[in-house]
Amino acid sequence: AEAKKNWDLFYKRNSDHFFKDRHWLTREFKAIRLLDEAGSGVVFEVGCGVGNTIYPLLEECPTLFFYGCDLSPRAVDMVKSHKNYDQDKISCFPCDITCPEPPLTNHIPAGSVDLITLIYCLSAIAPEKMAIAIQNIKQVLKPGGSVILRDYGLYDHAMLRFKSGHKIQDQFYKRQDGTRAYYFTTEEIAGLFEGAGFEEIFNYYVEKETSKQERRDLSSEDICTISIQTSLPIQHFMTPRTATD
Repeated sequence: AEAKKNWDLFYKRNSDHFFKDRHWLTREFKAIRLLDEAGSGVVFEVGCGVGNTIYPLLEECPTLFFYGCDLSPRAVDMVKSHKNYDQDKISCFPCDITCPEPPLTNHIPAGSVDLITLIYCLSAIAPEKMAIAIQNIKQVLKPGGSVILRDYGLYDHAMLRFKSGHKIQDQFYKRQDGTRAYYFTTEEIAGLFEGAGFEEIFNYYVEKETSKQERRDLSSEDICTISIQTSLPIQHFMTPRTATD
């Protein structure tokens, strides 16, 4: 309830002006381009915010259908009020993916999604609820479907800038506005998803130097942002063999 309130207040203050549209996604994740080139496909954007992933992808990949969900009803309303919102191409709804009830399948048929995107979303969830969230979204993924993830990496500059009193636990911090962020290692990402039945295609750190000109609120030094980029297809499960005498 607190997380929902804080993200709703975040979007009330910032509207759709805070995050930039993610035009880099098709460049970084080949799976999106391949799905579009196949002529059809279903993408589920988890933590869709105000549509900074959905709308750039809709423009670049017109054959795809998009589901989107967010903890903040206010953010979902902004997605639906966007000038390019099309009910034939987008279905967006508020949802807490850490809760099994009401089930996600109330909005998305089980086993119907080709690709799930988690872009700076998993880090906003309390660590003890991450495994539940992954299991919850997995139920709508097709056999052989994939998850792509981009999120905060350990020792990102934003993590190092937190002042005392903002640390909830190791690697997990609360911002001044009440929203939270976890900073991952690649090993943690691999463990979370492999434990849910996924196999790793790639999982690595992305480092980017950001200058004072790019980030007006920074000091004079150049800083380094660290993200983790991951692609994980779901494994095909097989019935275990019965031991014979």
